[in-house]
Order: sequence, then structure tokens, then C-alpha cells
Amino acid sequence: MEGENLVKERNLHPVIDGIIDLTAGAAGGAACVLSGQPCDTVKVKLQTFPTLYRGVADCFYRTWKETGVRGLYQGTGAALLANAGENAILFACYGSCQKIVRQTLGMDSHQELSPLHNALAGSLAAVVSSVVLCPTELVKCRLQAHTEMRTLGRTSLNAGSSSWSVVRSVLQSEGPLGLLQGLTSTWLREVPGYFFFFGGYEVSRSFLMPQRGNHLDAMSLLVSGGVGGAAFWLAVYPIDSVKTRIQVQTMSGPQPGFTATFLQIVRTEGVWALYRGLTPTVLRAFPSNGALFLAYEWTKRTQPCVSAE
Repeated sequence: MEGENLVKERNLHPVIDGIIDLTAGAAGGAACVLSGQPCDTVKVKLQTFPTLYRGVADCFYRTWKETGVRGLYQGTGAALLANAGENAILFACYGSCQKIVRQTLGMDSHQELSPLHNALAGSLAAVVSSVVLCPTELVKCRLQAHTEMRTLGRTSLNAGSSSWSVVRSVLQSEGPLGLLQGLTSTWLREVPGYFFFFGGYEVSRSFLMPQRGNHLDAMSLLVSGGVGGAAFWLAVYPIDSVKTRIQVQTMSGPQPGFTATFLQIVRTEGVWALYRGLTPTVLRAFPSNGALFLAYEWTKRTQPCVSAE
């Protein structure tokens, strides 16, 4: 019976398979945001305003004191849209890219893919998902940094601004292409980042997979997802710092491109400024990405097997 089920899983109709990946990816993205949004807010503030806070604890405390729990979850709506949309597209493309890698290398089955092959598939999938992520993440970052930008007089948005207020402001001042501010930086982060993300997940998964069976238990999924998330951020965090600066500071006017912004940060603030906020990001990576893969895998397991034949 177990062998028959595996055959059915491998013979899912491509359309049904894609829908399952979309649904599971969206569920995983939502779980990732809800479990890690406060740490992400602290990360964005430390990246954008390195001189305003003494460190992680100071930023967390002052944000909570000034704006309460709501401040720590500022931009959650945009983040949910960003992560649910990105991960839905990412995991749907990931499945397709696994097939492309497999067919290119002349493999007959999914089981022949190594962690390296899956890492390459993740990088390919990130090219498409980044286009979905960039506009929604721009809105999220601007909402998270909104309090500080108002204090510095660098934004015309009011205190009660919503995601739609930010979108409307961008469209009015920068046009539709303004929503793609930071796309180059996003690609520079996502493409190599997801190589390490899926590679780290698959390597950890292979170590934790029981000798008999085809599924990991909940704890193993949490650990594997956490390893993948930590690998992602440790590999590309400086790129993310530059991306965040570009997306937030364009609120106050045109900003230089990726290379110019990178060199400006290094010259004026030092190399370590590129790593501001890394600690809460890595700490967030384990529970949030563990939740992402747990929700993704469990959602896929609840879907009915539909034969392609």
C-alpha cells in the first residue's frame, strides 16, 4: 500500500500538483510571518537607523514602549501578503524547477535529486518569486520604519497609515515602477539566498530522515526549516541591509543604486553596519522558517492524491 501511495504522489497531474504547492506555500508563508514579525520589525529598524538604537534589546523595548505590541507587528498585513504570495509562487516554481533540473540531468525520478540539485532548483524559483515579493516587501519595510521616518521629517504619511496609504503614496510620487524599488537588490539576495535555504533544509532533512519512512516528524521539520532559514540569512544578510536602506529611504527622495548604497554604508559606517540586526534575524529564522516548512509539508500531506492518468 505504501508503494502504491508513493506512485500516486509521483503521478499527480501537473496542474493539481501546482495548486497544492501554491496552497502549501501560502500556508507556510503565513505561519512564517505570524511567528517572527516582531523580530523582523527590529531587524528593519536596526538596518535603516543604525545610530538611533543601542542594540536589539533597546530597539525592541523602545518600539514596545512607544507604540506597543501593535508597533512590533507594524506592517504585518503587508508581510502576510508578501510572504504568503512569495512562498506560494516560490514553492510552486520550486516543484517545477526540480523537474527542470531532473530532466536536464537525465534523472528518472525525484528521489535522485541531491541537496545540491534542490538548492539549484531553489535559486531558479527565486528569480520569479522575487518579482512578487519586491512590491509587498517595500510596503512592509516602509510601514516598519514609519515612526522613525516621521520623527526625522522624511515622510508625508500620517501616523495611522495603512498598507494602501503607502501604495497610494508610492504611485503618486514615483509611479508604478516605484513599487519595484529594490528589485535588483531583492534578486541579489533571493537567488543565492534560496540556494542556501533549500540546500540547508535538504541537507538537514537527509540527516534527520528515519531509516524507514518517507516523512519527517514535526520536530525534525522545525529543525530542518530553521537550519535552512539560518543558512539563508547568514549567507546574504549584508545584501538585505542594502535592500532595506534603498526601499525605506526612497520615501524621502531618489536614492543611489545597490553598489553606490553599499559603498556609502561601508565608507561612512563601516562593514559591521551591514550586519546590524543579524542577531534577531537568525533567532527569528529558526521558529519562523521551521513553522514555514511545518505548515508547508503538513498542508501538502492533507491534499488528496490525484493521478495524472
